[in-house]
Amino acid sequence: MAGDDLLVPVDDSVTLRKTVAYVAERAADADGRPTLHFVYPVSERIDTSEEGAEATAAVELLDRIEVWVEEDLGEDADSVGVETAVVGQTEYLFNPGDYADVLADYARRHGVETVVLDPEYNPLGMAPLLPPLEGELEAAGLTVELAPVERPTRRSPLTRTAGLGQFVVLFCSTYAFYLLVSGTLSTFDLATGAITAGVVSALLWRITTRGEVELSKLGGRLARFALYVPFLLWEIVKANLDIAYVVLHPRLPIDPRVVEFDAAVWSALPATTLANSITLTPGTLTVDVTQRHFTVHSLTAGARDDLLDGALERAVRFVFYGRRAARIASPAERGARTDDETEGENE
Repeated sequence: MAGDDLLVPVDDSVTLRKTVAYVAERAADADGRPTLHFVYPVSERIDTSEEGAEATAAVELLDRIEVWVEEDLGEDADSVGVETAVVGQTEYLFNPGDYADVLADYARRHGVETVVLDPEYNPLGMAPLLPPLEGELEAAGLTVELAPVERPTRRSPLTRTAGLGQFVVLFCSTYAFYLLVSGTLSTFDLATGAITAGVVSALLWRITTRGEVELSKLGGRLARFALYVPFLLWEIVKANLDIAYVVLHPRLPIDPRVVEFDAAVWSALPATTLANSITLTPGTLTVDVTQRHFTVHSLTAGARDDLLDGALERAVRFVFYGRRAARIASPAERGARTDDETEGENE
């Protein structure tokens, strides 16, 4: 139903995830089959070729949003349509009026009447955008709403709001580690382990955990992780055989290079899992990770090709984000480069 369709302009922000969850829930409660339109305005002044950093970031963010919507909707995923688009490539977007013109044009072409704004949406950077953008969109005849999501405070306190999910996760992980170290399942170890895990969880559950833990989704992630472990072991075995061949070969056919790419993982735990998985696989070593930017040393061309084909990255996305996220383009398809290629461009 067109009247329930929503247009959501997006840019990476601290409240974007909650905004996506809000519009997904709202669409699921609507009658008919509403469509959510997520658009990322990209100005003409930005390089929008496939190699352009801004265009690449836009596509990756929109892919991520599709995954989020599917995760939030769950069994209702088929009842809501999702459209994503990069807009404004032929326009020079300089002020709120320019952004409003692009968004209003998209809304007219797709029959959308309502725009939902992320409260932290500000593609202009330091200049405030929302108040004048709301006015411009309303002047264009659109209904404008601000997503009613909690905005973070500017200071990060030592303790955080935590629910039962955080306590359960910390208790179970601490208890499992205690039993693993003790090496036995005696009555004494089971009892002291439970007491120790309870004390640790009670003292640290508001400090060591970050973000909300949804117990209903945790089981699925653990099940996917159980599938990931044998996959990773198989990749390690194959890499060991390749390295053994190189070491035993009379010519020692190595080709050491450094590869840099932005991984399509979007939080600390998936990035850490991917970085450690790369390091555990012989022939590749994670040198540095800055947010999503990975710097990896590869010993051979084969190890480098396997890395850029993205099997490990897809597997990690499958664990944390589900099956649909595994279909996102590989690092090679997203334009990952070696150090030699980077130096060649700089010369």
